This record gives sequence, structure tokens and C-alpha cells, in this order.
Amino acid sequence: MDLYMNIMFSRSDLSRAEREMMAVITSISNNCYYCQIHHSQALNHYWKDNAKIEKLHENFDNANLSEKETLLCKFAKTLTLNPGTLKEETLINELKEFGISDNAILDATFVISYFNFVNRVVLSLGATLEDDGGTGYKY
Repeated sequence: MDLYMNIMFSRSDLSRAEREMMAVITSISNNCYYCQIHHSQALNHYWKDNAKIEKLHENFDNANLSEKETLLCKFAKTLTLNPGTLKEETLINELKEFGISDNAILDATFVISYFNFVNRVVLSLGATLEDDGGTGYKY
């Protein structure tokens, strides 16, 4: 829990919403329904836009995201599905060229890596949503 709190709540160049958004994209990429629901609810605490959340689930390219948000989603999906394809001269440089700091890239990597780990724990243990549909999540 300490690791989660540090990754998701510590000071960062990334906003809490950006971190939750990457958690959602990672969980979608891993087909982890439990984490998709919980972190979509957390993200919507910041976005307050159910339609945008639905579009994020369908295809983040059509979710009216900022360029930075789109790059972070692309990073989350790529690192999750094809980690070996990330090279300094490709997506990492796109993030840097946009102005995302090395610290923010490291923070994004921690968020994505953490959720890849947790998604696998949740999936392997067969965790299901709480009776309240996960609405008791604390932001």
C-alpha cells in the first residue's frame, strides 16, 4: 500500500488525473475489469465527464484528450502490451519533445508498471467488484 500511495499521491509533474488515466489504460490493455472500474471512477472524480470516460474505454484517440494525455495513454498501452519496443529514439523522445520531463516519464513508468503488476494479482486471484459496484473507492 505504501508503494501505491507513493506512486499515485506523491508530488509529481504528472497530475493525479493523468496518473489515474494511465492506470485505466493499463487496466484496459490487460483486460482487468476490476481495476478499470475502480480507476475510471477515480479518474471521473477529476474529469466529471462520464461520456469522456466511456470514450477513453473505447479508444483513447477518440476521447478528446489533450496532446499530452494522448501521449501518456499511448505510452501506457505500449509499455503494457509491447514493453520491448520502447526505445529512446521513439516514444520516449516523443514524450521529451512534447516537454514532458525525465522525472515525469519515470513517474509514468512507475504508474504503468505498478498497474501491470496489480492487474496480474487481481486477475490471478479472481477479484470481483464489491457489492456496491466499487463506488466506495476513496480518491
